Amino acid sequence: MSDEKTANPEQNKEQPAQQDKQFALQKIYVKDVSFETPNSPSVFTEKWEPSVNIELNSNGKPLAEDVHEVVLGITITAKVGEKVAYLCEVHQAGIFTIAGFGEQELGPMLGSYCPNVLFPYAREAISDLVTKGGFPQLLLAPVNFDAIYMDHVKKQQAQGEAEAQGEQAEQAKVH
Repeated sequence: MSDEKTANPEQNKEQPAQQDKQFALQKIYVKDVSFETPNSPSVFTEKWEPSVNIELNSNGKPLAEDVHEVVLGITITAKVGEKVAYLCEVHQAGIFTIAGFGEQELGPMLGSYCPNVLFPYAREAISDLVTKGGFPQLLLAPVNFDAIYMDHVKKQQAQGEAEAQGEQAEQAKVH
């Protein structure tokens, strides 16, 4: 066995250590929650054919090296006719350890993967709040956070290109 180690000294040289990619969920919690029924109890006497508007947003911020907080915000507004039946808002948060990922990988992790982890918890909180508010259960359909993130990136790139073209046009006027 010792012959194998000395047979090729090139193999025994220390190779630069590559940092392993690590993803870990440290904590999941409700950061903010709100439920309002501004037109109760009269809204309960009307035929239940609501129009439902759903707004999603997410953001992440670093807490420490390789540790990030991601907050998924979901706001539901249900109306019967012109009356608001209920307004439900949940900010579901998580603390994630994300290490060993490059800058190009970190964006999708924070903007897509982490919200995917948080969504089932937010969906459950919303369903519970709506039911406890006296309304029929609301089950949110799955969300494609990958597509939402890619759309966001494309909009940022288009905005950056438009700003660059505006600056070039402004510089051309000066010269």
